[in-house]
Amino acid sequence: MKKFLLLFLFMSGFAFSQMPNIEQVWMNKSQPYTGVIGNGKQEIKVKVNISEQNKKNDQEYFLAGYSMVEKNYSKFEGKLKINQYRDGKKRSTVFGEYELAEEPKGQHSGIFTGKFIYTFMWNKKTQKIDNQFIEFIGNWKSYDGTLTYKTNWKN
Repeated sequence: MKKFLLLFLFMSGFAFSQMPNIEQVWMNKSQPYTGVIGNGKQEIKVKVNISEQNKKNDQEYFLAGYSMVEKNYSKFEGKLKINQYRDGKKRSTVFGEYELAEEPKGQHSGIFTGKFIYTFMWNKKTQKIDNQFIEFIGNWKSYDGTLTYKTNWKN
């Protein structure tokens, strides 16, 4: 009976482990993500100004902001979708994918697509996220289909 009770308590704790609310995480404390785009490894900055959790699907987030490469500034909108959440004792990890569409202005606008990894530590005492790391890995493709570049940016 004791073994059954311990097993039940262990399983219920596992079943009810929830990911903390991370809606604001994608805005990166109002700082732009930095990284590279293309073979020439040009610097890219991506800033998320709006992050809203989808009320019908809590694994999706609506994002809006802008990207900047050299002097090219483009606003974007899109979504981020969580595919997997691994709750660890010390460090938790979220895996997912994103699609961010820039405003269709000129030759140097297109769509960012790819995957992301978000790693963080949950502070049980303060009930807040500590030591977070977010990396976006993917591609950018121009709307006219003539340009495709690999992208990578992180906080």
